[in-house]
Amino acid sequence: MGAGELLLVGLVLVLGLCGVLVPGAPGSWLVWAAVLWWALYDPRPVAWAVLVGATGVLLASLVVRWALPPRRLRASGATPRMAVYAGTGAVLGFLLLPVVGAIPGFMAGIYLHERLRLGRRTEALAALRATMAAGGSSVLAELSACLLIAAGWLAAVIWGG
Repeated sequence: MGAGELLLVGLVLVLGLCGVLVPGAPGSWLVWAAVLWWALYDPRPVAWAVLVGATGVLLASLVVRWALPPRRLRASGATPRMAVYAGTGAVLGFLLLPVVGAIPGFMAGIYLHERLRLGRRTEALAALRATMAAGGSSVLAELSACLLIAAGWLAAVIWGG
């Protein structure tokens, strides 16, 4: 696969990551489809290993999400701007502390948004709890799975040899 095709796969991965934060968008499926597209055109065994791993991670995230409360984020007061803060926090947390950093980063993004909006720490913490209870944990599980898949793809592209 050439650099242009890899860039397009990367763009689809980024669109999928953003789609996780948009209600009704098939974010995780876009991430999986990007890895599938790459694996179909990359003859190396590592590409198929990443695809199998991505499939397993997505299936595991589906099981986890079924066990969590359904998404009712709009009812909790979640806004698109909050999704941007939460997503940015998750990505930064993932980069600073690979894999597990997405969790505190996601929650820190929601807290920061609410703190800026409401002004008081106690109200921001209450809003964070309400958002996580209303389905934020489901979004976090899906986003973490997709970040893990994207990181696996990127590692295979860079070091997969």
